[in-house]
Amino acid sequence: MSSESPTFEPPYREEDASQLRKVIARRMVESKHANPHFYLTVDVDVEKLGQMRDALNAGREKKISYNDIIMKAVASLMGAHPVCNASYVNDKIRYYSEVNICLAVAVEGGLLTPAVRQCEKKSIAEISEEARALVEKARTKRLRPRESMGGTFTVSNLGMFGIEEFGAIINSPQALILAVGAMRITPVVREGKIEIGKRMKLTLSCDHKVVDGAVGAVFLADLRSVLENPAPLGY
Repeated sequence: MSSESPTFEPPYREEDASQLRKVIARRMVESKHANPHFYLTVDVDVEKLGQMRDALNAGREKKISYNDIIMKAVASLMGAHPVCNASYVNDKIRYYSEVNICLAVAVEGGLLTPAVRQCEKKSIAEISEEARALVEKARTKRLRPRESMGGTFTVSNLGMFGIEEFGAIINSPQALILAVGAMRITPVVREGKIEIGKRMKLTLSCDHKVVDGAVGAVFLADLRSVLENPAPLGY
């Protein structure tokens, strides 16, 4: 008769989860449990976006990122898509009068989401400057609690790691989070001819309590249109 244990675990070590990791774990579980997620993806032609970024950065020491322009593009659309800047709270839809966009910032041991406030009123350069300062504060543990509060929409970008497409978990109680993939050089078809193009995939995670499929699809289509013709965003 065998004396072996009916279960087996490989060797391991354990360490206490940090307070930040505990908060992240709790909030992610709560978000997936409370918010019925669905995901929408578009592939965006970013040729003109790249040209705009190059023009913005000409002679500039601190460079503007694609993320900065995307944040401005998102903010520019909220007047026409107020339900995308809203939350479901106590059986009511809460529409926000400011567009406060959170950035997902990887830090040691976890993730922080500081918010750039009133993006709808700021230029791309102003958004870039504020976002850079918030990221630096987050990574050097100088971020104040208030700077991570009051967000109405979140942008998460893993493009710098070569990730082309992903679906992010909603930053509750917000209704939407935009996942930004890497800009890639790829063959594209234009007017029946194969050319070299620049593309970027965007995936919108939506809380179905607030945003229906068609509503999210129209918002994402409008965002793609703005990013493919970004000149009206200004500087």
